Amino acid sequence: MKRFDPQIVFGLLLLTGGALALLQTMGYLKNASDVFWGGMFIAIGLLFLSLLVGGHWWSVFPGFTLLAIGVLIFLPDDIKNLGGLIFLGGIALSFWTAYVTAPRERWWALIPAGVLTTLAGITVAAERFGEFETAGFFFLGLSATFLLVALLAGMRWAYWPALVLGVMGVLGLASLFEIANYIWAVALIAVGGFLLFRYFSNR
Repeated sequence: MKRFDPQIVFGLLLLTGGALALLQTMGYLKNASDVFWGGMFIAIGLLFLSLLVGGHWWSVFPGFTLLAIGVLIFLPDDIKNLGGLIFLGGIALSFWTAYVTAPRERWWALIPAGVLTTLAGITVAAERFGEFETAGFFFLGLSATFLLVALLAGMRWAYWPALVLGVMGVLGLASLFEIANYIWAVALIAVGGFLLFRYFSNR
């Protein structure tokens, strides 16, 4: 069997680039370079993902990242605002895949997967909600991440950050219902009353 020659790859790249440039010159394509580079990133990303079949789990990181970049290049101008969602979501997908392929060994992948998924959603929420509401979604996303670590990986310590972040998230979203001031007031009264109770009970 004849040995694979890298010149074949370069030849195909030059042939594809030349064909796209010709189509652009003839008026059939608006931007041939975007089509070329977008296709290149997607093709290389799929090539990395194909290594996952052979047990090379690390390939999901460059694979999904390159796929996301390729999709970004093809993204129409009217939805360019979704670029952060697609890019961060692609990286997050690599961590989710790393966890799913070996849950016991790679439970740690849940944390970056959850954080990146939350950040991907925040890029959209920040354009539709205020600062406090966006912060609320962020803390709730982190809370859900640690809750998954506690439930799926059996890490009981993760319940505590999940609880604290969940409370902060609820307080942030409370402004959507215009009751944030009431919640903060009740929280201050509760904490102050608890401190006074401990002081007098100790005496």
